[in-house]
Amino acid sequence: MTGGTLKIVFTGEDLARVRIASRVDELWEMAMSLHVLQRPGGGDDMASWRRRARSDLAGSGLLRPVRETLAPLMPIKAYFPDFLTPYEAQAGPANGLDALALTPAVRVRHEIDRLRRHVTLPGTLDELARGLRRPLRQLARLAGRYCQVAFDPNRATMEHALGRERARLTRLLTDQGVEAMLSALTPRTRWRPPVLETDYAPGRYEIHLRGRGLTLIPSYFCRFTPVALADASLPPVLIFPAPRRAPEPGPGPGDVLSDLLGANRARVLRCVAATDGCTTSELARRTGTSLSSASAHAQVLRRTGLITSTRHANMVIHQVSRLGATLLAHRPRP
Repeated sequence: MTGGTLKIVFTGEDLARVRIASRVDELWEMAMSLHVLQRPGGGDDMASWRRRARSDLAGSGLLRPVRETLAPLMPIKAYFPDFLTPYEAQAGPANGLDALALTPAVRVRHEIDRLRRHVTLPGTLDELARGLRRPLRQLARLAGRYCQVAFDPNRATMEHALGRERARLTRLLTDQGVEAMLSALTPRTRWRPPVLETDYAPGRYEIHLRGRGLTLIPSYFCRFTPVALADASLPPVLIFPAPRRAPEPGPGPGDVLSDLLGANRARVLRCVAATDGCTTSELARRTGTSLSSASAHAQVLRRTGLITSTRHANMVIHQVSRLGATLLAHRPRP
């Protein structure tokens, strides 16, 4: 694989339409994680995930179909089909899998033909390559099962890391504006108005947004250079590596914070404090509570001065206050 540069050309309208993904995009994580499975490296945490994922996939009977179907479609090459990572997955994994299963046959054939210019595909993919509906539905089911088995043991860590990165970008966007956010996106990206440049593994590539805006998707398993869709006519997205961080520690023995606030509210406070800011939806997912409960807990914490909440577009970003940080840092006398 040769290195190159991706250039994304903005207009003034595009700068006003930059969007930060509001949740984990599981199909992009699937694609990036399959690359991690197919090559060594990535640090101790990726090596540990790779060992566990292979064991779990084997135990669930998925290792062979993943090797024979998913991995060949997503090789570590300059190209893999865009239909495997539909934009609809931004609304949730079920939406993405439905969109994958309903990909028009002509598009499947076209993109797999393009893939064949880079790799030799196994015969097990012949029916899919013809755009037949049944193997496409089977592919979507396999993708869903892969995401469940490969991600569930690591989901809390993945959600935590991506939540922190989304919060960092949202804070930059809110406090300093879109150009400051683009300037601080990753160490491999460079904002040179009106162009966002990044190191790009597949080679030289240029995308003109032309008023469509750009969706930024931080990824847990994207470990090297950012990734974009090959078809520049599709809704523009940029997938880029998010720093990996461990989840916040839970309460210890004799947890006085839980005694003071209640266990659920203390957990919400810890979740907020462990990030640079998080949304109510992220709080609900990370604490395992309903959206209404997370909102109610956040409201109480805000009224008592333990967190602050700032509205940005259709999101509310919660951050720990100085009082909340002091309370969390307090150690009771033995």
